[in-house]
Amino acid sequence: MMSKAARPAPPTRTPAGEGKVEAAALSVGSNLVLTAGKLATAWATHSVSILSEALHSGLDLVASFLALFAVRRSRKAADHDHQFGHGKFESVSGLVEGLLILIAVVLILWRSVARMVSGELEIQGEPLGAVVMAVAAGANLFVSTVLFRVARRTDSVALEADAWHLRTDVWTSAGVGMGMAAIALGKRLGVPAVLYLDPLVAIVIAAAILRAAWGIVRQSWDHLVDRSLPEAELEQIRALLREHYSEFAGFHRLRTRKAGSQRYIDLHLVVPGSRSVAEAHALCDHLEADLTNLLPNTEVMIHVEPEGAHE
Repeated sequence: MMSKAARPAPPTRTPAGEGKVEAAALSVGSNLVLTAGKLATAWATHSVSILSEALHSGLDLVASFLALFAVRRSRKAADHDHQFGHGKFESVSGLVEGLLILIAVVLILWRSVARMVSGELEIQGEPLGAVVMAVAAGANLFVSTVLFRVARRTDSVALEADAWHLRTDVWTSAGVGMGMAAIALGKRLGVPAVLYLDPLVAIVIAAAILRAAWGIVRQSWDHLVDRSLPEAELEQIRALLREHYSEFAGFHRLRTRKAGSQRYIDLHLVVPGSRSVAEAHALCDHLEADLTNLLPNTEVMIHVEPEGAHE
């Protein structure tokens, strides 16, 4: 029988992971204030579009709590019960956040259509609604920008999902604010049909956030079902290995997956039979270092086998 050695690379921790918890906590605080403000404004104005925005922010608040929990858990080192680490907590959080956005879409559509069918379109205090929506859009633009920056640096699915929640809130809050301004102008000009703009804007909001929800759900699902790394990253891995062809006889069974921000790579490395164990060991160390430099936050498993063993 031919021998086969397997050397896993030691678990890696991402220095860039610093700041994830703080960013998630910022999102929680921001969403808490904005949800309360929008609910109060919806009560004062009787606006279905502002109420839809309040529901949207309420779901954002739940999502931000999930993101905070997920990033805290994902930073924990591997333990007896989670020997591959806790990265998939972020993937689960991203999936749940995407589903929450879908719930928000259903609620917005239901409330908007019901308002149009019933004919209960009268609203009041449009200038107040426009001001509150402008403030909400500005606040969410700032917080989402922070979250996107940290998510890119740490490769965090949970923070990216939370950032998309807030970025869609920027678009929808701005849309509702402009709707409030248009309704105020229409009422001054004596155009009653302008009141239909309120539920129509809410429906447009639902369509806008539906697209973001699909992207978040798809990405998180890919992580949970162990989809391979993107083709661009796979080609980078193959190119790096080809650069070292002179040091080994070939490779096969390259497999990859991702959990949260953690990448996993394993492959079979074919070495000439004349190579000693020490030489194969040194080669594996060299390749593991190059792969983790190429794709940070990566664990590498290399199975070494003598030339001809897999033929």
